[in-house]
Amino acid sequence: MDLYGATALVIDGNPTSRSILVSQLRDMGARMVAQSPRIADARRQLEFRTFDVVVCEQNFPNDTGTGQALLDDLRRAGLLPFATVFIMVTTEASYSKVAEAAESALDSYLLKPFTANQLAQRIGQARHRKTVLRDIFEAVEAQRYEEAARLCLQRFEQRQDYWLYAARVGAELLLRLGRYDEAQRLYEAVVEAKALPWARLGVARAQIESGQLQKANQTLHSLIDSEPDYADAYDVMGRAQIELGNFDAALAAYKMATDLTPASISRLQRHGMLAHYCGQRDTAEALLARSVRLGLDSKMFDAQTLVLLGFMRFEAGDRKGLQRYWDDALRMVERHPKSWRLRRLAQVLEIALLLLDAQVARVLERLRAMMATINDEDFDFEAACNLATLLAYVAQRAIQIDEVEERLTVLGQRFCTSKALTALLAQAASAHPPYAERLAALHNEVLGIVEHAMRQSLAGNPRAAVRELIAQGEATCNAKIIESAWGVLKRYESRIEDAAALAELIQPLRTRYQSYTNKPVIGDKAARQAGGVSLRVMDVATADT
Repeated sequence: MDLYGATALVIDGNPTSRSILVSQLRDMGARMVAQSPRIADARRQLEFRTFDVVVCEQNFPNDTGTGQALLDDLRRAGLLPFATVFIMVTTEASYSKVAEAAESALDSYLLKPFTANQLAQRIGQARHRKTVLRDIFEAVEAQRYEEAARLCLQRFEQRQDYWLYAARVGAELLLRLGRYDEAQRLYEAVVEAKALPWARLGVARAQIESGQLQKANQTLHSLIDSEPDYADAYDVMGRAQIELGNFDAALAAYKMATDLTPASISRLQRHGMLAHYCGQRDTAEALLARSVRLGLDSKMFDAQTLVLLGFMRFEAGDRKGLQRYWDDALRMVERHPKSWRLRRLAQVLEIALLLLDAQVARVLERLRAMMATINDEDFDFEAACNLATLLAYVAQRAIQIDEVEERLTVLGQRFCTSKALTALLAQAASAHPPYAERLAALHNEVLGIVEHAMRQSLAGNPRAAVRELIAQGEATCNAKIIESAWGVLKRYESRIEDAAALAELIQPLRTRYQSYTNKPVIGDKAARQAGGVSLRVMDVATADT
């Protein structure tokens, strides 16, 4: 195996074995071999540098993390380019877990003890795989997803080299393209050929995307029964339970995922955020504070964590703690000055600090400016929850804002799109129960709008139903109403003479308010959904700009 000119990274806590690996890679021709004795150091190197080959030990006795957890976090965040070969080194005792990690990452693993020739062979096989599949990933990186999906399906159907890998990438692409039924059929075909855990999880993911939540729940329970240590399955189970509105079950699933991978920054944040919205403040603070300690400077770190921790410090009257989190947020803004999201999150913390200092005039000025943006295209559900929390804190202190009732109604009309999202939004305003109750009630008002239009459709006038839903969608910016208009139009298209003209009215609303992707997702800013594959290189640091 010739690595002439290649760069490599060795991650191993044992200095002797690390030195041996470095020598072996240099003997293969690597021009530069970096070393890292700890998971945290390795994560930083991999976030900011690109290597041709990474050789990583699975077990770190003096560290909280594992090689598998590191690999999983990097893949989930889209931080490992396709061209990088990731080789895991392990003992016989942990073979099954590492085999699953290798299946997910689709590179390779080595059982100890091994020779230099065996290492070279594994690297050569992995690089050959990447060469064979280069046309697929060139299409993906150029965002020619239809072409890439076609190439994957062709390789799978013809059982060409690496057809299982092609099937996984192809199914991921089909999910991205919104072709959920095709993705599910492809995953099921893989399960039939070889019942791999990721394929069974893929079936569940496709079922969730197509709205088959109860079927997804059954699929996930079956998978977890047979693969109780498969952390990705608990991630997806948590997501399914959130969509079903079963927050206690979602918390239990996320707890299992964090217990299995206690050093995973993304999982700690997801679990902590949901715990916060479910009122479990002590659990939330412990999890989120741990994620700060592990990865404040990591590209995997989500600044919303600082906001929620800041809210907890506000409630405790801890000005120093709140100031610290605001300072952390400002440093993130300095690193990514083009990120509108980071600026908005820092502003939320600033308002909380001003409120704690009783600077009422400045609080009202900033809150009014924020309330004026509720129907802006980039004002999302996260922003809605943060604003609801701030408004509840202001009301809790008996500070009067004349227009707050009207703006709260506008907020709820836009974001109370499902039972689950309404519950989360209402919980965000729990510091002032009347606001929480008002937001909870707005979901029924949205349902009433949809049901009134549907009655017109059932009475034989689908065009009137579509027109009414379009008008209400424009007025409220509510994703459920907008998607209901699209659903009625597509169902009765043949009976509506001006269906094409109505479609031209609905599509801009769907695009502007992303109604077709309206999902209750907690702490999932990563590039890759649980159970999926990182399909292309992306700059996660600027993904929110």
